Amino acid sequence: MNSLPMGNESKDAVQYGIGGVYGWPVGGVLGGVIGTGAFGLLVWFVNPEIIQATIPGLYGFEPGSETGWVIHLVHGAILGLIFASIVTRDLVLGTLLASVETEALSELSDTIRFVGAGFAYGILVWTILPVFAAPAQLGLISQSAIEEFPALAAEAMIGHVLFGMLLGAVFAVSVDVSARSVDDTLKN
Repeated sequence: MNSLPMGNESKDAVQYGIGGVYGWPVGGVLGGVIGTGAFGLLVWFVNPEIIQATIPGLYGFEPGSETGWVIHLVHGAILGLIFASIVTRDLVLGTLLASVETEALSELSDTIRFVGAGFAYGILVWTILPVFAAPAQLGLISQSAIEEFPALAAEAMIGHVLFGMLLGAVFAVSVDVSARSVDDTLKN
């Protein structure tokens, strides 16, 4: 059930969706976990060592598939929360929901627009985390771990794009942002 602002309450995006103020965080975490789960399955089928050894190794843990899966899903939940925080800010939300003059773009549903935002976010996450941050951290652990980490591999980019698109889709269907008018989001 949606919770609309009353009286002197603010009109922040966080007041819409699942259970009112909890809508955007729940949608972000849920989307992040589902997206990361799908990404993890892709990684598991391509190279299970990444889940079993590389991800736990980032944190100094011994190799283990359970540890790797838990860490991977926690990463997804945190990244989903960050995505939700970004896309519910007035400027970003207003941009996502705005009408545009290009007919093809103006006919896109809100869900497709959030999937597009998730796509861009997946590319951003792939660029920042596995391309730069993880190799730097793995370099502190061992040189052989860096060589095994496929940061620039097509599978890693595809996996992060899959993560982002599923995150955007789950967020769009689980959080009701349609109660906001574009004018409200772009005025603030």
